[in-house]
Amino acid sequence: MTNNRKVWPRLVIVLAAVLITSLTARAQQFSDWSAPVNLGPLINFAESNQHPAISKDGLSLYYSAGPLNSLDIWVSQRASVDDEWGPPQKLGPNVNSDYSDLSPNFTPDGHWMYFQSNRPSPCANPAILTLDLYVTHRKDRRDDFGWEPAQNLGCVINGPYDEGGATYFQDDQLDVTLLYFTSTRPAPPGGGDFDIYVSTLQPDETWGPGVFVPELSGPGRDTRTAIRKDGLEMFISAGRPGGVGSQDIWVSTRATTADKWSTPANLGPVVNSTAFDGAPALSWDGTTLYFFSERTDVTHYGKRDLYVTTRTKLPE
Repeated sequence: MTNNRKVWPRLVIVLAAVLITSLTARAQQFSDWSAPVNLGPLINFAESNQHPAISKDGLSLYYSAGPLNSLDIWVSQRASVDDEWGPPQKLGPNVNSDYSDLSPNFTPDGHWMYFQSNRPSPCANPAILTLDLYVTHRKDRRDDFGWEPAQNLGCVINGPYDEGGATYFQDDQLDVTLLYFTSTRPAPPGGGDFDIYVSTLQPDETWGPGVFVPELSGPGRDTRTAIRKDGLEMFISAGRPGGVGSQDIWVSTRATTADKWSTPANLGPVVNSTAFDGAPALSWDGTTLYFFSERTDVTHYGKRDLYVTTRTKLPE
């Protein structure tokens, strides 16, 4: 005979899990993305304008600009989210170097910024310029020019290959802090030239070894990720079968942060073009997506320009 006192608590737990998953699924519903808009000649002033990052308050837009092989990180500011972006200003030598510095990404508290650089690496042959992951800190999270000297993340996460595209995620549900990134290191079967890895922050505040993420990595080039603040939606810059152009923006979802990511789906021809589209950066509220594109079917100013697309959150 079944012991009801044992069955009922289990049933309650299962029903609660189903309810939470259902509420989560409903809470993450958004409208379709709008047609992308070019950010204009003030922002797109260089040959290559790429790899954007948006601050949590939406008032600072970071991105890399310059010749394709000599990029620096710049920032444009605005007084409110309804205002136009101001003239971009280059970050100082604590962040930028004589080499290419790009792909900024912030921690939620705004005190840390991760980025990639091909300056001579302590983790590889210094005569061969490979990308490494770096981090810089600022005391005042509103001071866009208060960044301290950047530090290499070390040779556990960096190595003799290219490592870049850091995406920081603090998982409060599982009580772990993760850093997604891309790398050219040899991948297991199913990987490509750049693949997606994830590192876990260790108790000593260092980053652990990168672990291959097979569900997000494809046979082509996977080079940049952007994660929604709840960890349930991931945007990927990837070149893989079924795309619109040479490189497209794709999206993957999951029901909880303990689940595996779904097979990435292409955002489609409204957002993507037949040209190169990449480096998505998502706003804190999940309704605005910045990226760069080489599309030429609309007015453009550089080889690569920054664009923005928006969506609205649907009623729960």
